[in-house]
Amino acid sequence: MLAEANAPMATQMRWNWRLVLACFLAASASLPIAMMSIGKLLLFLAALGWLGASLARGPADYALAALRSARVVLLTLLVFAASLLWTDADIATASMALVKHGKLLVIVLMVCLIRTRAEGQIALMAFAVGQFSLLALSWLVAAGIELPFLPTNLGRGVVFSSYLDQGVIVATSAAIFWHLQPLCKTKPLWPRWLAAVFVFAALASVLLVLIGRTAYVIVLALFGLAAVWALPARLRLAAMLGVPLLAAAVLFLASSHLPSRVTMLITESKDFSEKADVSTSAGWRLNAWQRSAEAIAESPFVGHGVGAWTTTVKRLQGENGIEVFGSGSLSNPHQEYLLWGVELGVGGTLLLVLLLLVLARDFADFEAPVKRAGISVVMAMAIACLFNSSIYDGLIGDYFCIVLGLLLALGLRTQDSLSATRPLIAPHG
Repeated sequence: MLAEANAPMATQMRWNWRLVLACFLAASASLPIAMMSIGKLLLFLAALGWLGASLARGPADYALAALRSARVVLLTLLVFAASLLWTDADIATASMALVKHGKLLVIVLMVCLIRTRAEGQIALMAFAVGQFSLLALSWLVAAGIELPFLPTNLGRGVVFSSYLDQGVIVATSAAIFWHLQPLCKTKPLWPRWLAAVFVFAALASVLLVLIGRTAYVIVLALFGLAAVWALPARLRLAAMLGVPLLAAAVLFLASSHLPSRVTMLITESKDFSEKADVSTSAGWRLNAWQRSAEAIAESPFVGHGVGAWTTTVKRLQGENGIEVFGSGSLSNPHQEYLLWGVELGVGGTLLLVLLLLVLARDFADFEAPVKRAGISVVMAMAIACLFNSSIYDGLIGDYFCIVLGLLLALGLRTQDSLSATRPLIAPHG
């Protein structure tokens, strides 16, 4: 009989290929997208080997079977794959888009890799090391220190990707660090002062160095959510409404570039409304959202198929479709809900909402630290998807999938009621 989840810590702490791969993936959430891609490739190769062994030996992971979100992820990918039958895109474009959506499978595979609470904690430490390194490098770059192994043209304080990606990542990680600190009452994952240092440095980076407006909204929302959990029940409604508003006022006064970014957004939106100007960031988004709504109205029940967003909106845009949306075939509307709606119809948008709700429901079953960290990540992803195709796009989507899988695994393997009554892997025969 294989080891149960409540086995002694010494047994659970053994290093193995699963734990090494989980740690690499957890750390890659802080690395360039090329490293994430290597990690995902290794993960999928390992998954094929694991599946082959499973068919031969017949193991069953009862903890994984308890995840509602795992079933919704698999359903989502099956629906996207089925839409290959009616997609308006060519098969090469549709296949590449399906692969981009397929990163959702990382959530499930991370849970397959991590089999014990101790393994989940070690992988989380690898994630923490990566995030601290990312934030430290960001501040060094912001201070004007040139590092030979980093590109120099990404923007102030930006290390590997863009100010948008990095702002969302460090803002979300700040919530993870804060909420997970009391996970182990006798031996915390990290000291509270270290979590406070990361939170302070991350928020200062988002608000004073980086210029991503999506990250500002995520910070305000996660502030409000943390306040709701920290206060007595009778004060939670007031906290839910008042804390984000108060934080927004403080940020508006304290940030050197927030007022100008808000003014720019208003001006660009007004220019699009009055002159159909799509040359600005806000104008392009508003136009893409408008064309997406038209595309959904054309085919509200089955959509235009996976990978068909660019083809469809270029057609709807008319003569200047290529000028507005470029010559490529894998663009997106910078709004995940609309992207799924164009590809799968109204049901696609509802499927994304269902996925977010089911993820939150799964986290609600875990102990408070993991629950709060996980729901914070789900909220951050839901907000990011309002302003960007955050799951479909490369770096942010990979980050969210890796972190969600890591936290789901930690929550599942930490449940004493489950580990005390059932083995994680059913015995052979």
